Amino acid sequence: MHTAKEIIHVLTLQQNDSQRELLMRFFKTGPGEYGEGDRFLGLKVPQTRAIVKQADPDFQLQEIHKLLLSPWHEVRLCGLLIMVAQFERLSTKRLVYDEVAMAKRDAIVKTYLQYAHQANNWDLVDLSAPKILGSWLLLPTHLTQEEIDGKSCSSDKLTTLAGKQAIVDHLAYSDNLWRQRMSIVCSWKTSAKGDPSWCLRYAEIHLHHPHDLMHKAVGWMLREMGKRVSIDLLRSFLELHAHTMPRTTLRYAIEKMDESERQKWMKK
Repeated sequence: MHTAKEIIHVLTLQQNDSQRELLMRFFKTGPGEYGEGDRFLGLKVPQTRAIVKQADPDFQLQEIHKLLLSPWHEVRLCGLLIMVAQFERLSTKRLVYDEVAMAKRDAIVKTYLQYAHQANNWDLVDLSAPKILGSWLLLPTHLTQEEIDGKSCSSDKLTTLAGKQAIVDHLAYSDNLWRQRMSIVCSWKTSAKGDPSWCLRYAEIHLHHPHDLMHKAVGWMLREMGKRVSIDLLRSFLELHAHTMPRTTLRYAIEKMDESERQKWMKK
């Protein structure tokens, strides 16, 4: 499949009314809920993934734009997963410093960030942010916040760590819940590769976020950082913050500890 129209046609052929009702309740699409107004075809994620595998490996970004702008949740997910698949193919060891591959990776990340508000539920963020944004943080890049904003940028130097941080900060300090969630969930990938700094930075920024979805995300990422990098680093973070952090965040963060240690932290 080469076009958004073909993808949407195949997805709509599989729509399921009973599954749609379940998904709408599960993803809180009612009035005043975080997913208010979202529309579902009623497909399960494996069905969408199967369609992603049928897409042209060189599926054009302008066609992905059309998928991301769809009112249908599963169509947007399909667009995001196509970008994930493309980014992974462009990130193999032999392509890390390849300038053509780097430019294509940067184009994917730029599109992802420009349409971040369309990843407007936790599953869309969680299935894409670590594998696109998180992976990008670990790779060489020329992308800057100025370029994302559409400003001219003539430098061909690689973007520094501070430049990457400015891009993720832009997400973290936005007023959009899903952009904010991206900034912390992308650290799953960096922690998996042994770098705890991204998790610790955005966990601290979002530690007192008012939304329960962020409480869960921060606790989840802290737990993953403790498991993949250092449990003692997690303990140090908790020593500083356990007495004030939301209990949901704390419960998620300590979930893999033994019962006696969990009880110790909860009493704080």
